[in-house]
Amino acid sequence: MRIALFVAWVVLLNVCLSWLTNLPQDVGSDVPSGKLNSLSFAPFREGQGPMDEKFPTPEQIDADLRLMGEKTHSIRTYASAEGSMPVIPALAQKHGLKMIQGAWLGSIKADNETEIAEVIRSANANPDVVKRVIVGNEVLLRGDLEPEQLIEYIREVKRSVKQPVSYADVWSMYMKYPELIKEVDFITIHILPYWEDEPITVDQAPAHIERIYRQVQQEADSIAPGKSILIGESGWPGAGRQRGWAVPSVVNEAKFIRKLIEVANKNGFDYNIVEAFNQSWKSDFEGVVGANWGLYSVDRKEVFPLTGKVYENPGWFNGVIASTILFLVIVIGCWKPLQSLSSMRLAGFLLFSQLLALLLASMAEHLWYTSYSDWQRLQAGLTVGLNALLAGLIVRRSYALLANQTTHPKLGSWIYTLYILFAGFAVYKTFGLALNGRYISFPTVAVYIPVIGVLGLMIISYMTERSYSLKTLEINRLAGHQNTKANQDKIMGYALLIVGLALIIRESQAFLESRDFILAYPDVSERIGMALVFSVTNCQLLGWLMCLAILALPLLVKDNKK
Repeated sequence: MRIALFVAWVVLLNVCLSWLTNLPQDVGSDVPSGKLNSLSFAPFREGQGPMDEKFPTPEQIDADLRLMGEKTHSIRTYASAEGSMPVIPALAQKHGLKMIQGAWLGSIKADNETEIAEVIRSANANPDVVKRVIVGNEVLLRGDLEPEQLIEYIREVKRSVKQPVSYADVWSMYMKYPELIKEVDFITIHILPYWEDEPITVDQAPAHIERIYRQVQQEADSIAPGKSILIGESGWPGAGRQRGWAVPSVVNEAKFIRKLIEVANKNGFDYNIVEAFNQSWKSDFEGVVGANWGLYSVDRKEVFPLTGKVYENPGWFNGVIASTILFLVIVIGCWKPLQSLSSMRLAGFLLFSQLLALLLASMAEHLWYTSYSDWQRLQAGLTVGLNALLAGLIVRRSYALLANQTTHPKLGSWIYTLYILFAGFAVYKTFGLALNGRYISFPTVAVYIPVIGVLGLMIISYMTERSYSLKTLEINRLAGHQNTKANQDKIMGYALLIVGLALIIRESQAFLESRDFILAYPDVSERIGMALVFSVTNCQLLGWLMCLAILALPLLVKDNKK
């Protein structure tokens, strides 16, 4: 009865805390009529993508546009000739949608000519649907074409269609190449606060957008007065790597869109939101963040609504169920041995076990959601499997400590080996972040179990020994491992600390090298200071560095045979 009451109390605590941390949040005023003015539309599903030339079928596009008819008045496309893209105008008309049709330009002349020919044909064949044409998307930003080459394509399309013609790029490209303003019928700029060289919070984003719009408008009026401006892309990622103050989340994505529309309606701005569907193929180039800008997931489930309150994780109760089942499995497996523990130690064991079960369930959900291919799912499965094995061994070790039992040497050896494996994984991932950190997400979730597990063993060790010293933190003592390997441990510990320092330096260097950051902070000393500020205020970076420190500490403590 005592154990049952404690178990019920722990389960109830888990449910209450999960509920309190997943309450629906107010993200601003509802979108008028629940529909956007315009929404970027790329109909790729999992396993499809333009880089592999795997395109959706007309039936799939038809189903997607049916959904779009419920969310937006107009869609923006990016390519005209690829795959089944030519069917979009007719299907858009079927579902009552207008179009801003794009022609994708790159560095290959033959492909560009095909795109230009198709966008001209489509615009002339579908004047009731295609209301505007955009020639090229961020082609100058990528460096695929020179401005003179791009202008020739723009002029060719303008000569051949009746619709207004533009070119789309980040707003600073129109500042860099003002000659484009003279060539286009309307100016299309991308304002993506998350990707700015000086990232800002989602609450600061509306004012930032208004400021940039006015800046471009002032420049345009000095060159070609009266030309309209379309915010061709603006949005916020729902998941992925934090950049400075810019934090990706579902709630922030919904909040950004609601606030953007308020600003647009107040000022009469024309806008297009990026984007309709999460694009899994972008994860190969832009990591998790690149695949999570959509109103719908890649399997066409709504990520968040345009009206009402928003849940960060609407399926949170499934995680509670999974973690409770894992917890009950642990309790049933240890039922008889648990009867020998005092109430204080029993409560500690049950709370620790429930926490590990909750972290494991949360990790599995997160890694599965952010895996976009069979290979990525295999990696996720391996990571979860190793964490589950370590969690089970840590639970067994924690019981042995609480019951004052001697741990079997093989158990200690397994914990020690897995701990070193995860430490090596942390070093490997940190080097990746330091070398190419713009898109790679901090893999903090993958080391939840080893970090929290070690912290738990430290606390339990203190509870049982009633004394605190550095000896109690040593990895071999915590794991119950008999064979000490002081030199190996210290090398790994120092490696963790060194790569952590390298990550801070590289993160700051990335800010220092960015063009817009240099313009914002011309004074070198101020620029260095602000780069450090943006680096150390990154919660994901701090979380990862804390993980490294916790993993390193038991390895650096002087070796003591148990």
